[in-house]
Amino acid sequence: MIENKVNKELEKKIDLYVNGKLNAEQTDELWAELIQDDYYLDYMKSVANLKSIIDQKKTTQPSTKIYSLQKVVRYAAAAAVIIIAGTLGIMNISTPNNISVSPVEQIGLDVVRDAIGISETVTNEVIREAIRLAADGDIEEATSLLRTELENAEDPQLMADLALSLGSIQYNNGDYSSSIENFNIVIAQDNIEILTLEKGYWFLGNTYFQLDRLDEAKEAFRKAYELNGAYSRVAKTYVDALSNVAAE
Repeated sequence: MIENKVNKELEKKIDLYVNGKLNAEQTDELWAELIQDDYYLDYMKSVANLKSIIDQKKTTQPSTKIYSLQKVVRYAAAAAVIIIAGTLGIMNISTPNNISVSPVEQIGLDVVRDAIGISETVTNEVIREAIRLAADGDIEEATSLLRTELENAEDPQLMADLALSLGSIQYNNGDYSSSIENFNIVIAQDNIEILTLEKGYWFLGNTYFQLDRLDEAKEAFRKAYELNGAYSRVAKTYVDALSNVAAE
């Protein structure tokens, strides 16, 4: 009975998410749950895809331009990997309780909640433009734009936001060495939002994990766990799994 109640609550959160009714913090908390539950991760993708199809049918008109549909499809594909987690990476480590952990394959770029556009939680125009470019496949232009803005930024929170976005795009493109540099910029900033700092450590841990630098990955995950926020529970799972590897 308790399990059913938990699942119903998770399904309700997923429904709110695909309808754009969760704020950034609630969204991160949801993905922290989904990364540990393959069934509901697939469930969420199915619901999101169904909603996208229904929304397209509702809005499609005979006069709709061809490129509009292409852009909807492009963003809908990007939306499948938004926010915290994607599909599993190559390396896979299990805990003594048979809980399997892997580095996330993709880091989300806050692409839309409803299939077109950029999330309203992204307010910086440069970051919004970089996300658009990255979603369109213009990785070099997106990273160049963010690098230039980062070089000229002075505000710690802005620097962290820019570096987080830049590192995420590089991570998704397999450029892990560069993403490490930028995630380290994030965690080096003083007086930034806790959620931003948490993401910096969480993404840094996953990047080290991708490179099989497990001690450094574990330390980054531990830092994310100690912040006791949206990523705390999933970060603790990774710390435990990597500690188990070290003990063998």
